[in-house]
Amino acid sequence: MEEKVICLNRSATHEYFILDRLEAGIVLEGSEVKSLRLGNVNLKDCFCVIHNGELLIKNMHIALYDKAGAFNSKDSRRDRKLLMHKNEILKVGAKISQKGLTLVPLKLYFKQALVKVELGVCQGKHTYDKKRSIMEKDLKREKEREIKNYR
Repeated sequence: MEEKVICLNRSATHEYFILDRLEAGIVLEGSEVKSLRLGNVNLKDCFCVIHNGELLIKNMHIALYDKAGAFNSKDSRRDRKLLMHKNEILKVGAKISQKGLTLVPLKLYFKQALVKVELGVCQGKHTYDKKRSIMEKDLKREKEREIKNYR
């Protein structure tokens, strides 16, 4: 199955340890989908909550589609419902109820004609963990550069 990535949450991999990955659908308006096709979305500060048995994504910014006219919703950061089976929501709720775990959107993509969200069950990193991961990336990059120059 072909998937076209719309947006990645790069800060999530820096801020959190990703323990588990899940896929969910998202309820959007037509003008929001057109804005997504143009790539006008930001996942940087968004997060997910379970409210009344529904999974909601909060604080996700989808820019207003300028050609939508009167049918445009005025709030670009409104809460959007995520689509998962009820038993999957209960399992996720049990996971994130543990201390220190949260649910963060990692990636937004088209799967055929549908918009999907990849969610991560995450645990926050401390500053020393962040420094260590940056150091490991630098070492890996340096090693690859040395191998490239050796050939």
